Amino acid sequence: MKQQYKEYLKLNKNILLGFLASIVVSAAVAQMFSNQQNYVNATITLAVDYVVYFSTFGGLFYIDNKKKYLLKTGEVDKAGLRKDLIKVIFSLGIGEIVYTVCRWTLQYYLLENSYQAYIASLASQSISTVIYMITVNLSVKFTRLYKDDS
Repeated sequence: MKQQYKEYLKLNKNILLGFLASIVVSAAVAQMFSNQQNYVNATITLAVDYVVYFSTFGGLFYIDNKKKYLLKTGEVDKAGLRKDLIKVIFSLGIGEIVYTVCRWTLQYYLLENSYQAYIASLASQSISTVIYMITVNLSVKFTRLYKDDS
């Protein structure tokens, strides 16, 4: 398998594991705050979602890529790291904008339509994550983060 595809698989694995961690915590938090106004519930749940997701994703992404930017001398390839970090931040940033709008809007809509808070959280996060993954993968392809060097 080409290295390029392995990198895509690792990225998507990290996104999915971050999503799985955040969906459980977000649903619990949504239910805890179910007595609050719907916009407060959606906002707090989204904030908790981000903290859990980025903590999990960031840790896994670091573990998968920590050796990628080491030169044979043992020093860090700062130029390569900087270039790739800009691409990753751009790709995730575009995805996060789309995700935030979808997630908050969907959860608020579902809460307004009398869905249980944890169901609204699970549904909105699931739908938004699929859209997020598509957006991030297209952005990564567009920025050529994992270009085929062979």
